[in-house]
Amino acid sequence: MELNRYIDHTLLSPSATEADILKLCEEAIKYNFYSVCVNSSNVYLAKQALGRSNTKVCAVVGFPLGAMSTEAKVFEAKNAIDQGATEIDMVMNIGRLKSKNHLAVLKDISAVKRAIGLTTLKVILEISELSKNEIVKACEICIDAKADFVKTSTGFSKSGATLTAIKIMKKTVRNQLKVKASGGIRDVETALKYIEVGANRIGASAGVAMMNNQLSNSEY
Repeated sequence: MELNRYIDHTLLSPSATEADILKLCEEAIKYNFYSVCVNSSNVYLAKQALGRSNTKVCAVVGFPLGAMSTEAKVFEAKNAIDQGATEIDMVMNIGRLKSKNHLAVLKDISAVKRAIGLTTLKVILEISELSKNEIVKACEICIDAKADFVKTSTGFSKSGATLTAIKIMKKTVRNQLKVKASGGIRDVETALKYIEVGANRIGASAGVAMMNNQLSNSEY
């Protein structure tokens, strides 16, 4: 298995410097990760640093709360694409979902998807804030909104991905959407378990450590 091609190499710290972003991109090129995942203000820098490599640029939108206006999310997503992003990870409006205002959640995601067209859209559910039924409903809304992925977590909440949540998400979306596991994934064994139960992508800041671990184990 080419684990590296599942990984969105991630750096979303608000204190990340330009040098940190450049290092992230160097690592992504070295290990041929699927993408780097950065805040939208760092998209242009990442795009330039990656040059002609195979690694894509993923931008987070409405991050990390998801509570800003739809218009703000749409602008941020379109601007990120103009700067060079090829994937968008947007945060769902969790408060609206928990209020059972499902139409508002649908409109929020649909507006971003319409604005970015064929660009891949991943919707972050923030599973630590949701019940099982709310995770199912969130996935169903993402299907209706024509998103491309459902994603577990921002990494900025109480906890990250869980096997239980991935199984629920995969069972709900089946083959209609893909699933991204993120938040707290720091070793190869955990990443492989998520892939085994249906994750199509892994969001992690520990990608380099995982790859070094995998390479060292393969030598024996």
